[in-house]
Amino acid sequence: MLNIQGIMKQAQAMQKKMEEMQDKIAMQEVIGVSGGGMVRVTMNGKFEMKKIELDKSLIIPDEIDILEDLIIAASNDAKTKIDNLMNQSMKDATGGLNIPGLKLPF
Repeated sequence: MLNIQGIMKQAQAMQKKMEEMQDKIAMQEVIGVSGGGMVRVTMNGKFEMKKIELDKSLIIPDEIDILEDLIIAASNDAKTKIDNLMNQSMKDATGGLNIPGLKLPF
């Protein structure tokens, strides 16, 4: 028979570890880049955009659609980096155990 108390303690410890991991990720910032570094987007672990840096040479009124595309690409790059941080942290928190349906809440 399974030791229910032991399982519950392990589950509580894992929950606490995941909460700590979520807090840590939320505080981190990543920089997404596009256009060879001409567009940089800083985003935190909650996927909130904190800063956009644009190379002044990109500001050409007739080519604003290119600038818009570069901002989107840099934002997507930052999101991918946060996703990678979350995946690695989840892997570390679960000891590499793949738990189907277990995702971070934000």
